[in-house]
Amino acid sequence: MYVQRQADHIQPWRRVVIDIPGPEFEPAPPRLVGGTCPDSECDGWSTAELTLRWASVRGERHRYYRQPRQDATFAVLHEGTGTVVFAVADGLSSATAATVGAAEACRSAVWAILAQLDEGRPGPDFSALDFPALDFSAVVSYVVETLNRQAAALLRQEDPDLAQVEELLATTLVAGTARPGAEGIELSLFRVGDSGAWVLELVRPRFHPLFALKTEGEVVAGSVFALPRVPRQLEQWSGKLVPGQALLVGTDGFGDPLGDGGGQVGALFAEHLTVPPSPMWLAHLLDFSRETFDDDRTLLALWPRSEGR
Repeated sequence: MYVQRQADHIQPWRRVVIDIPGPEFEPAPPRLVGGTCPDSECDGWSTAELTLRWASVRGERHRYYRQPRQDATFAVLHEGTGTVVFAVADGLSSATAATVGAAEACRSAVWAILAQLDEGRPGPDFSALDFPALDFSAVVSYVVETLNRQAAALLRQEDPDLAQVEELLATTLVAGTARPGAEGIELSLFRVGDSGAWVLELVRPRFHPLFALKTEGEVVAGSVFALPRVPRQLEQWSGKLVPGQALLVGTDGFGDPLGDGGGQVGALFAEHLTVPPSPMWLAHLLDFSRETFDDDRTLLALWPRSEGR
């Protein structure tokens, strides 16, 4: 049987290269140690008010050394309020089951927030008066409980201590909500560790970090505070997202090469995030090659929807 040839203009996507590329090699399959997951994942959907895209890709270092991707993300819609609930996590490379820790942190954070929304937060008219602040400290406590239970199952013992849980499942976490309001999208986020969040101005591109960068404040590069340890004071941020802006939440595999957003990585993503890309194109962009930047990368993005988009 004759098979018709595809149109000549259809070509495979070439990998995005920024400045000096990293080495080229065929990724090795991850060993089945400490959990595993696909090399790359992506998803995307829209509500009447919001468009969501996310992607997560395995870094070159993990591809070469046969380690699984240790980033994770999770996002769902709370049907009753139209609120998008999301989480992004980065399992620490020192944790032997980091892949599991990141995935469990994301899932448990989202379920804990959904449970609070189901309990009557916000009220039926979605006004600020009827929308008390979510208890993010309670969310973190639930995530820690989940990590403890997961560690107990992996170790086959009833009550692992903090050090044991940390050695298995240590992970950063950024989680929060995006809720449609009368004057824009109401954002509420918290984080533990060095993953980040930004508001991207789309018309005159600029990345506004919502939490201190690694070189700012008390956050020091190379010293990562991570769950199951709980900080004395939880970092939180709230504000509005309006048309002409996008919320970005990402692990340091994205944040480190982004820097202050003024370089080539910032220019690439500012150009391609002006409007929501397809989920697969976002994953393709996120998998760019640049010398020395070989960590897993995860990016979740939200745009307010305007009429006709």
